[in-house]
Amino acid sequence: MTSLPEDPLSLIREDDRDAAVRRLQDAYAEGHLSHEEMDERLGRALTARTHGELVSALASLPAENAGTTSTIAVAGGRIRRRGAWRVPRFLKVESAFGKVHLDLSRAVFDHAEVDIELQLGTGRAKITVPRDATVDIEDLRTGWKDSLHRVPRGHRPGVPRIRISGTMGFGRLKIRHARR
Repeated sequence: MTSLPEDPLSLIREDDRDAAVRRLQDAYAEGHLSHEEMDERLGRALTARTHGELVSALASLPAENAGTTSTIAVAGGRIRRRGAWRVPRFLKVESAFGKVHLDLSRAVFDHAEVDIELQLGTGRAKITVPRDATVDIEDLRTGWKDSLHRVPRGHRPGVPRIRISGTMGFGRLKIRHARR
């Protein structure tokens, strides 16, 4: 969940509410909550208006396992990540329509292997990977155009391995290796 501000009376955003719901569902799936307790807490999270109310719905849950799984989702518009951002072990990117640009060239990799699942309707996607990274797109299904990816020469051992899977409807995935 995004970090909550210090003021418990400040109003929440929809992405805060969505993150809280996902966290409750994950806690239930991991056996930390009973079915009744999950229902009650989901009700509080869905009706919460302030950060204090949202925090009370998440009270006593175990700490999140940071950095392993993350989802970026929009109905329409642009998804863009660039600069020095931490790449989780599993990254799911969902967009009904719009452009996606993930620049991993200066990203921080805590894991030797990273799985990126694309669930894209229409629009193109561009992923810039580190210069020596290995990229596998065998499990990516495209509905309209083929993916563009030229494998550079001279891969070294110990560089990140990036597996891209999922489904792309109408659009093209372009993978580029950084030059620096």
